[in-house]
Amino acid sequence: MKTVKILNVDIQNITRRELLENLEEGVLVTPNIDHMVKLQKDKDFYDVYKKSEWVVCDSKILGLFSRLLRRSVREVIPGSSFFTSYYMYHKDDEECKIFLLGAKEGIAAKAMERINKRVGREIVVGAHSPSFGFEKNEEECKDLVRIVNESGANVLLVGVGAPKQEKWIIRYRDSMPNVKLFMALGATIDFEAGTLKRAPERWRKYAMEWLYRFFKEPKRLFRRYFVSDVQFLYYFGKQLAGIYHDPFRKKEKRVFAPSKRKHFVRRIRKGFKRK
Repeated sequence: MKTVKILNVDIQNITRRELLENLEEGVLVTPNIDHMVKLQKDKDFYDVYKKSEWVVCDSKILGLFSRLLRRSVREVIPGSSFFTSYYMYHKDDEECKIFLLGAKEGIAAKAMERINKRVGREIVVGAHSPSFGFEKNEEECKDLVRIVNESGANVLLVGVGAPKQEKWIIRYRDSMPNVKLFMALGATIDFEAGTLKRAPERWRKYAMEWLYRFFKEPKRLFRRYFVSDVQFLYYFGKQLAGIYHDPFRKKEKRVFAPSKRKHFVRRIRKGFKRK
């Protein structure tokens, strides 16, 4: 599958339709501007991305920046709207059983109820809202794994914010053998529950959904949008200038093939003799 390289992330150049038709198993992560900045500083988050089978562009702004590269992203696939497409695509597939993990108390259960009503069957077989800081509590994490396993789900959506959700999935995926597909989709559960509204179509069309969300939650999002995320311009500028370096990629030693090595040594010796 062709990819688009933005900073140190290989984004799969895929359409929504192609993703729906091929997304059967693995881990799905959806990079946006905030992720790209975190991926320059957080080695554990970077490792999660390298282990994820599906990396698709979540951000229209990121998609617009990609047009400055030799190859651009064919289609932006926001995770929040993609999940709706996913369960509607599988509404008649009795084998598809989803578990929702995330959001505040009671919101995941509300999202489950609304989704099942829309689909017309119990495609979501379980929902749970973990406590704040649950990822640091090993006992609670084990309990969450047990709940997911007992639900019979084979698709798990985790929506507790990045990079927490991605790291949790990679850490515990092997403890949930019946789950074939893991999705790290941020505020999707809130959107499905109706407790958080997406920006109107006009805002989304012009890549201004981030600004709409800022107006809704200015205190929470100010630092993220206007302090942290602006660093992306610096990193991307370096990529355009051809001087960007992946901070986590090991420097490769230059190795000469035997024949080339001998030729190189002969050239060095001749240089000394001339002197």
